Amino acid sequence: MAVLGVGLIGGSIGLAARGRADAEVCGYDPDERVRAAALELGAIDTQAADVAGAVAGADVVFVAAPVGALVESVRLALQYAGADCVVSDVGSTKRALADAAVDERFVGGHPLAGAETAGVEHARADLFDGATWYLTPAKGSTAGVLYERLHRLLSRFGARPSAIDADTHDRLMACVSHLPHVLANLLVAQATSLPVLRNGGLGEESERLPAVGPSFRDATRVAGANSAIWTDIYISNRDALIAGIDEHARRLQEVRSWLEDGDATAVSAWNERAHTAHESLLDAGLVGGADGESVLELRASVPNRPGVIAEIALALGGAGVNILDMVLSPSQDNSQGIVALWIAGERQARRAEQLVADLGFPVVKG
Repeated sequence: MAVLGVGLIGGSIGLAARGRADAEVCGYDPDERVRAAALELGAIDTQAADVAGAVAGADVVFVAAPVGALVESVRLALQYAGADCVVSDVGSTKRALADAAVDERFVGGHPLAGAETAGVEHARADLFDGATWYLTPAKGSTAGVLYERLHRLLSRFGARPSAIDADTHDRLMACVSHLPHVLANLLVAQATSLPVLRNGGLGEESERLPAVGPSFRDATRVAGANSAIWTDIYISNRDALIAGIDEHARRLQEVRSWLEDGDATAVSAWNERAHTAHESLLDAGLVGGADGESVLELRASVPNRPGVIAEIALALGGAGVNILDMVLSPSQDNSQGIVALWIAGERQARRAEQLVADLGFPVVKG
C-alpha cells in the first residue's frame, strides 16, 4: 500500500493499515523530515523519494495531500499505478477531481474523521473507528473488484464505508462542515468587535473581551482552523458553499422578520422544528451493528456489465443504508456474479433488499 502525504490522516491510514490489515506501507511526502518522522513513528514501513517510487507495486494508493495539491497528486498516482491498483483520496471536496473520476481505478474518498491537531506526530491507528468514510465511485465504473478491495480495507481500519455521488457529497460537506467553519469565523469576529463597558455598563468602554459561555465555545470551536488547509477547501468547494451561504442568509432574514414583528408563535414553532430536526440528524448519524444488533447477509445475482457494483453501492448509500462488508464472486464463465452484502439490523436489511430488487437484481437473504 502507498500513502502520498503522511500527515495526520495519511499517518493514521498507515498505522491502521499496518496494525489492522497487515499491510506493508510505503510513504511519500514532499517534506523529507515528515517522511522520516512517519518512519520513526511506525506509520510507514518504508519511505520513497517520489510518487513513482511509492506507488510502484502497490495494490492500493491513498492520496492524503492538501486539497490544493490533490489534482496533481492524484494524476501522478494514476500515472504510475498498475492496471489493477485502486487509487483513492481523502479530500473533503470532490468537484476538483472530476477528471480523475473517468479512470476506473480511481474511487474518491473522504473519511469523516480528524482532529484539531495536525501532523504525523498526532496520527492514531484508531482515528477512523466508527467513522463514516464516504466513497464516490463513478457511475458506470467497471472496477467492481477494485471498489470491493477498497471497501473491505476501510472496514478493517474500523471505518464504515458509504457510497455517495460526488455532487451530493460536496453539497453535503458545504452544509455540515464548510459552512459551520464560515459561521464560526464570523461569530468570533462579531464577538470581538462588541464594546464591553466597565462597571456593568456604567463606565467607559474597556478593551477587555466579553466573557463567553459554553454555547459560544461549542459554536466556535472550529474558528480560525488551519488556513493552509481551509483556504483550499473554501475555494475548491466555493459553488456549493456560496449556495449554502445564500440559503443560510435567506433563513436568517426569515428569523429577523419574525423578531422584528414580535411574532412569538413563529419563533416558538421555528425553535421546535429545530429541536425535531436536531433529533432526526442525531438518529441518522447512528450506525448499525452496535448494542448487539444482528448482522444480516444479502446475496444479489448481478450481470457482468460495467457499473453494477457502483450502482448498488450508490443506491444503498444514497438511502442511508450502511454496508458493513461486501464480496463479489464471479461465475466461472464471468457472465454474471453474486454480490454478498452484510447489513446491520433487520430494518436496514429489509430496506437494502428492496433497493437492490428495485434495481432489477434478484436478491435473497443469505
